[in-house]
Amino acid sequence: MVIIEGLSKVFDHGTTNEKLALDNINLSLGTGEFVTVIGGNGAGKSTLLNCIAGVFEIDTGRIMLGNKDMTYWPEYKRSRHIGRVFQDPLQGTAFDMTIEENLAIAYAKGKPQGLRRGINKADLQKFRERLSLLDLGLEDRMKQKVGTLSGGQRQALTLLMATMVEPQLLLLDEHTAALDPGMAKKVISLTGEMVEQYHLCTLMVTHNMKAALEYGSRTIMMHEGRIIMDITGRERETMTVELLIKQFGSRSGTELDNDRLLLS
Repeated sequence: MVIIEGLSKVFDHGTTNEKLALDNINLSLGTGEFVTVIGGNGAGKSTLLNCIAGVFEIDTGRIMLGNKDMTYWPEYKRSRHIGRVFQDPLQGTAFDMTIEENLAIAYAKGKPQGLRRGINKADLQKFRERLSLLDLGLEDRMKQKVGTLSGGQRQALTLLMATMVEPQLLLLDEHTAALDPGMAKKVISLTGEMVEQYHLCTLMVTHNMKAALEYGSRTIMMHEGRIIMDITGRERETMTVELLIKQFGSRSGTELDNDRLLLS
């Protein structure tokens, strides 16, 4: 489903602040594969997602989605095939619009635009059914403006919007990091259910090493713009957080020095 070949990204070329953010990344994801991505600050996790989504232009390499080469596609064109949930709950929704209006925008993604009624009864019923899966009571509050929701409710809604029209690829960029522990657990559980139900090819960046090993079927660890670990199968099943930290040290030549990772 996704093939990334020789992807490199440098910021601030030719200046004293020049930074090699991604260093010859090669990564392939199969249809329905759920991959978790972990690494310290500056490892290149979010940069990788931004390059895939088209937010950043890459310097070298190729990005394939299915049989399409989208290396030079603009962000808006990629967004028709890619769903995304950000770390900040405020980024994925329009705060001054109602829940049903936000869902209508997501539902219209990739469809031809024309002169027709924006939200019909069938749409409303579909929205209500999908919202009920969140178990947050939002199906009874569809006329309410999104700006009045809590961060956790907005993030759950954003996740629903990102999967309303099933994407070929779902990108999750630390989408539970800004939530309280209880709501974070709820959203990550919903994520697992949705990915499994719709068989979505997914890349999930997380700071929580336990979650990185618990969800999905594959975990990659990044360091200084490179993938230094790619764990699957039996190795992943027997992997612990303690062993992951130890292997990071042996493969990177340095100790893991990141409070968010170590305290998670």
